Amino acid sequence: MKAEDIKPNRLEKAKFEIRNLIERLGGDRLGLVVFAGDAFTQFPLTTDYSAANLFLDVVDTDVVPTPGTSIQAAIKRAMDSFDFEDPTTKVLVIITDGEETEGEAFSVAEEAGKKGVIIYTIGMGSPIGSPIPVYNPAGMQVDFKRDRSGSIVITKLDETSLEKIAAVGNGTYYRATNAQNELDDVYKSINSLQKREFGVKQFTDYEDRFQFFIAAGIILLLIELLISEKKIGWIARWNPLKREEGVRT
Repeated sequence: MKAEDIKPNRLEKAKFEIRNLIERLGGDRLGLVVFAGDAFTQFPLTTDYSAANLFLDVVDTDVVPTPGTSIQAAIKRAMDSFDFEDPTTKVLVIITDGEETEGEAFSVAEEAGKKGVIIYTIGMGSPIGSPIPVYNPAGMQVDFKRDRSGSIVITKLDETSLEKIAAVGNGTYYRATNAQNELDDVYKSINSLQKREFGVKQFTDYEDRFQFFIAAGIILLLIELLISEKKIGWIARWNPLKREEGVRT
């Protein structure tokens, strides 16, 4: 992830996109699994976005000491964090620059898809490959990363595998670029999916008929004002208040 075919490098590009995604979330829970030859949870599902950003900042290539690319381990670790009794939409976004070197990611991804998990994959880099620069403590490039035989290591993107993983996970594959925010496209896709699942709100337009009751009330009020006890004597005779006043006097 330290190759610089995507600026400033693949890792920083991925972290930049994740930060942008965190800023757009509104109550959705987010977790992060870091993987190489093995996988572990950097932070569990949470809505504490400030803490998520802090844990994201410390992610680096030396966080996972085991070399390799085990997408299978990453999917299994993410699946362990999901509560499948909760009917919310569950989405897994895999950001990687390598090909699967450990395990069988396809079968695990297919199993996740059958459980309703949607898998998006984002490929960092290019199929042509790129060397990994090595810097000294002063920040100056001194060489490229080499294997045991002294040959320069070229990290290549395996788009075919990532496309297949996304397909069996009912998701979409994206190739990362310098100009585009691929997680933004994932976010829009998730939002459109949730709207389809929850349906369209229905609004009923009621015809107001309260004016008839108001008119009747106004008419009765006018009648009360026009009718007096002097004009209708029997009202006075049957007025209980009048009788009580007569007793007091």
